[in-house]
Amino acid sequence: MTTYAVGDIQGCLQPLKRLLDRVKFDPDSDHLWSVGDVVNRGPESLESLRFCYNLGCHFRMVLGNHDLHLLAIAHGVRRPSRSDTLDDILKAPDRDELLHWLQQQPMLIEDKGYVMVHAGIPPQWSLSQAKTLSEEMSNVLRCETKSRQFFEVMYGDDPDIWADDLLPPVRWRSITNYFTRMRFCSPRGHLELTSKSQPNDPPSGFAPWFSHPSRLPKDTKIIFGHWAALEGRTSKDNLFPLDTGYIWGGPLRLMNLDTGEYFHQSQD
Repeated sequence: MTTYAVGDIQGCLQPLKRLLDRVKFDPDSDHLWSVGDVVNRGPESLESLRFCYNLGCHFRMVLGNHDLHLLAIAHGVRRPSRSDTLDDILKAPDRDELLHWLQQQPMLIEDKGYVMVHAGIPPQWSLSQAKTLSEEMSNVLRCETKSRQFFEVMYGDDPDIWADDLLPPVRWRSITNYFTRMRFCSPRGHLELTSKSQPNDPPSGFAPWFSHPSRLPKDTKIIFGHWAALEGRTSKDNLFPLDTGYIWGGPLRLMNLDTGEYFHQSQD
């Protein structure tokens, strides 16, 4: 049994299948993890979601911002944008089953010596706090009333820094922004959510979330996606960036969690 983790799929199922064929992935014994953003932008959002769903207990994922965007549209609180490729999901006969399953997924997974999130963990949070806040969001998403309240306020950049006394539903937006949208932040955790630039060209007063000395202990192995401009590279140990920007012309990255080996599928 081997466990693999894949970067942002974003509706690009065929390169994922080629990667899995290359490593001789066995859906009956091996396991696949996803850093989120399974859907959107690519041509096979519905097929990607079905593929992951059909792996059953051999698949695990954390929610990404595009997955949450799909759920907000499905709840009727957001209109699709021109760049979205989600119509096939929204019109599918099995949409309710797929979306219900997607909404049950967490924002953080800790297992096999790794911590996996979509975007990152800010420097002011301990791992224990991050796990607690992830569970809080899972409870919100499992509740019909609370999830509706959350999706109605999910879009927005404020507050730009975490406070323990934040109240719902704004509190839920803050947690989600850290887990699914963060790239740059200040040493105290102030978020800068507009820049998508290279990590060596941060906005003034900010730096990549993983570069701050106060972040989680350096022996914490963190798997994450979301930041295609990293091109799968950081200068830090025990960080495993898996979004190598397939949707933008880069390769798709797959990681063997048992060996740390990377596999890449380039554009055709």
